[in-house]
Amino acid sequence: MNTIARSCRRYSPWALVLLSWMQVATAAPVVPALIRPALMVKVPEKSALMGVTRAGNRLVAVGERGVIVYSDDQGKRWTQGKVPTSVGLTAVQFVDAQTGWAVGHGGTVLLSRDGGATWAVQLDGHRAAKLALDAAQASGKDEAIAEAERLVADGADKPFFDLHFSDARNGLVVGAYNLVLRTADGGQTWTSLSHQLPNPRALHVYKVCVRGQEVLMAGEQGLVMHSSDAGASFRSVELPYEGSYFTAELPGPGEMIVAGMRGNAFISRDAGTTWEALAVKGGAASSFQASHVDQRGRTWLANQAGGLFRLDGDQLLPVGKNLPPVTGLLVLQDELALTLSMTGARVLPLNVAGGKP
Repeated sequence: MNTIARSCRRYSPWALVLLSWMQVATAAPVVPALIRPALMVKVPEKSALMGVTRAGNRLVAVGERGVIVYSDDQGKRWTQGKVPTSVGLTAVQFVDAQTGWAVGHGGTVLLSRDGGATWAVQLDGHRAAKLALDAAQASGKDEAIAEAERLVADGADKPFFDLHFSDARNGLVVGAYNLVLRTADGGQTWTSLSHQLPNPRALHVYKVCVRGQEVLMAGEQGLVMHSSDAGASFRSVELPYEGSYFTAELPGPGEMIVAGMRGNAFISRDAGTTWEALAVKGGAASSFQASHVDQRGRTWLANQAGGLFRLDGDQLLPVGKNLPPVTGLLVLQDELALTLSMTGARVLPLNVAGGKP
């Protein structure tokens, strides 16, 4: 190569083009994001972040390109964890101060046993698709088999959007094209529930929440599914709006909240039998992307217009505005909220718009 370089300098500028091409052609191939460790960045808390949770007294947030950050001082300072993948991560949950899971693109499920400092891959999209196919074949349902075969053929390109672990052993992960898996042994093995769900069009499932024996899932094109027997069976729930729902909560016994596109938000106080639209006060008709039920049982929602709202009866009252489009939300102690966006994590007081928390 040194000889070629000397010839380039001596003879022809076109040889420089040839040299450049040869250097690219002989460069090491790009490692797929699924198996490429996340790049350590200088200010990780300013990365595009999508989901946040508590791990004991620690805060842990996940985001694009495999970035996971944690804070031990309520969001003042952040440290980046070591992650073995660079795929975008969408949600995270810890069941105690040490043990937690994160999910994301490529059918990725990650496990941490040290409070989010280090992570290991527990499941990827190739295995997830194969599990869905095995379950569909066992069911004998032709439509389920055909859909699962497409998942396998497509490879590891389907994201998980959300997760919920009831304890260190029992958990659910949900994602695109009705990809829903359950574990009863802390993620060592997984079982597909896709063929059991009332989702014949294989719509995306964006959100899962659990309260006791109740399981609520919400997704695209009006998809809402509910179980009252810890996920053993599910029923389809009809709502007044057929647009997509990006978030949901189970704030109290018999209570369900779903919210999504164009500022549509609904509440049921009779386990989904009847629904009432929530009035959004002082807010644009912007899609709700994030929600949170705090330790006092209060429900909060945030939207793409940078608005933060608190549920009060059948109204959503503004308590924050002029934020970047919110992707993740967690209410902290001392009436502070941690909001996530494509520009990172931000802690703000809940009365910034003059509302009373």
